[in-house]
Amino acid sequence: RSCPSQDCQQQGGSVETLHLQTRGSKFVKFQELKLQELPSQVPMGHVPRSMSLYCRGELTRLASPGDVVTVDGVFLPQRIAESGYRAMKAGLISTTYLEAQNIVVHKKSYDESLSENLSEEETNKLNNDIMKVATGEDPIGALSSSIAPEIFGHEDIKRSLLLQLVGGCTRKLPDGMRIRGDINICLMGDPGVAKSQLLKHVASIAPRGVYTTGKGSSGVGLTAAVTKDLATGEMALEGGALVLADRGICAIDEFDKMDEADRTSIHEVMEQQTVSIAKAGIVATLNARAAVLAAANPLYSRYNRTKSLSENVNLPNSLLSRFDLMFLILDTADVDRDMALARHVTFVHQNEGLEGGDKKNKNNGKGNKTAKPNLVEDDDDDPLDEDVESNNLEEDEDSKNQVVTSKILREYISRARRHQPVVPPDVAPYIVEAYVSLRMQDRPGNRAGPSKAGDQTVMTARQLLSILRLGQALARLRFSDFVAREDVDEAIRLTHMSKASLTDNQDDDVGLLGSSGGKNMKKKRGGEDVMSRIFNIIRDYGTSSRSREIELQLCEAMVLRKGFTAQQLQSCLEEYESLDVIQVNSTRTHVYFL
Repeated sequence: RSCPSQDCQQQGGSVETLHLQTRGSKFVKFQELKLQELPSQVPMGHVPRSMSLYCRGELTRLASPGDVVTVDGVFLPQRIAESGYRAMKAGLISTTYLEAQNIVVHKKSYDESLSENLSEEETNKLNNDIMKVATGEDPIGALSSSIAPEIFGHEDIKRSLLLQLVGGCTRKLPDGMRIRGDINICLMGDPGVAKSQLLKHVASIAPRGVYTTGKGSSGVGLTAAVTKDLATGEMALEGGALVLADRGICAIDEFDKMDEADRTSIHEVMEQQTVSIAKAGIVATLNARAAVLAAANPLYSRYNRTKSLSENVNLPNSLLSRFDLMFLILDTADVDRDMALARHVTFVHQNEGLEGGDKKNKNNGKGNKTAKPNLVEDDDDDPLDEDVESNNLEEDEDSKNQVVTSKILREYISRARRHQPVVPPDVAPYIVEAYVSLRMQDRPGNRAGPSKAGDQTVMTARQLLSILRLGQALARLRFSDFVAREDVDEAIRLTHMSKASLTDNQDDDVGLLGSSGGKNMKKKRGGEDVMSRIFNIIRDYGTSSRSREIELQLCEAMVLRKGFTAQQLQSCLEEYESLDVIQVNSTRTHVYFL
C-alpha cells in the first residue's frame, strides 16, 4: 500500500507500511450488544428478530443482559470482510448494525431509585404517596392486594409474593460462606386457579423478571450454554434464564413437566445460588442470585386428597424442601365463594379493570352495590356478619380499595430493600421456641390424621431459615432495621398456612383459612370448627400454666402462630363471652376463665 501524500509521491512513491502508533493514539471503550425484539412486538407468525448494536465511550455498560431498552442510533452497513476468499464469496452483500447514540433502560434495578430522574415536585409527590401507604392501617395488606388486583382472593399467596419481591437479607460470613436471602415459592393446584397469571404479573413487577415454562426450557437454557463466538471463533459462555434473572425473580411455569435431567440443574441455584459449569474446556461459576417462583399442576390433572404431596406432584422431596413456602390451591365448589368470584370477574370486565371501576362507581349506584363486597381484598379484616358488612362497607370503601400503582409499589420495594434488619437478642429465643414446637407437631405419633410415608410437609431445618427470611422481609416492609415479634408471628402464620393447605384433614375452600369471609368462618374442619380450635388453644395453655387469668396479648400470639387471624380470635372471645365461659376485662388486656 503506497502513501497517498504528495511528498511521498514526488520521492518516487516508495511502498511503505503504515504502523499503529499506540503511544500517540487515543483509545475508546467499545461494546457490542445483541438487541432482540420484545415478544409483544413480534409480527404474526414470525420469530423475534435480532441485530447487533455497537456502543462506544460512555454508552458502554449501561445495559446488562435481560434489560428492556430504547436505543437511538444510526443504521449502517458493514462489509463482511475486507479482502480474501470470504470477501469474494460475499460479493456486494454486507451485514448491518446500529451505531448507538443514546440508550434508555426502562426497568431500573432496585438499587437505582426512581426519584433520581424526576423533578422536585414529582419527587415530593412520590415520597408523600409512599409515606401514605407506609403509615396506613395495613401497609402489607394494601401492597399485597395491588399485586394482580384483577385476580380474586388468594390473599395469603399475594402476601407471600410481596415478601418474595422484597426478599430477606443475604448474609455473607467472614469465612466466605453465603446464606441466601431470596425466598422461593411453589404454587400447586387444580387447573384454572390463575397460577400462571400470578407468575406473569410478578415477573412484570420485578425489575429483572424472567418467565419460562418447563417444557420449553432445557437444563442448558436455564443455566448456561457454551456457544462459539462469531467474532473470534472461540468458545464462549452464554447465560440462561436463571443467570439473566440474577438479583430478580425467575418464574417457571409447568414446573412438573420438566425433564428430570433438566430439573437437577435447579437444585444448586435454589440453595447455593450459583451455576457451576465444566464443559468444552471452560470451568466457571456464574452468579444466579434469583428467587424461584414455580407453578406446578398435579400429576392426574386434579389433586388427589388420599395421596401424599410428592405422589400428587411428580417432584422429588429434595427439591420440594428447598421451597420456603408451598401453597396448594384447590378448586372446590362453594356457592358463596363462586358467587363472589363470578361477580368480581364480571365487574372487572364491565369496567375494564379495577382502576376504571373506581371512577364509574361514583356515577353508577347500582354497580356500586355489587362491586363493593368483591374488592375488599384484605383477609385480616374479614367482616363477621352480613349486617355489619353492609354498614361498614360504605365508610371503609375508600380506605381499603385503593390499589397501589405498580410504579409506587416498585419504588416502595426499592426503598424497603435498603434496610438490613437483624434479629435482636430478645426475639431469638422466641423463634427457637416456635420452631421447636412446630417440629414437635410433626413427630410421627403426634401428627393429625394418618402420617404418610415420604411426605414432604414435615418441618426441616430449612423451614427455620425460611421463617427468619420471611421475618426479615416483613421488617423491611415496615422500613425497620430490627425484626419484631409480630414479624415472626406473621412469618410463622404464613408457614403454617402453606402447611395447612397441604394437609389432607383440611376441607376449607382454597386451603386458606378465613379467606372465604365471615359466613364460612364456622366451617367444620377435621371434626371441629374454627371457634372451638381457638378456644382449645387458650384453654390448654390455661390448664398447663394452672392459671385462670391469661394475657390477651399472649393469646393473640399463640393463636396467630397456629395460623388463625386476629379477627377470628375476637369473634371467638365474643362468642364464648356470651356463653359465660370466659370474661375479658374492660381494658381488654386479660382473659379470665369463669
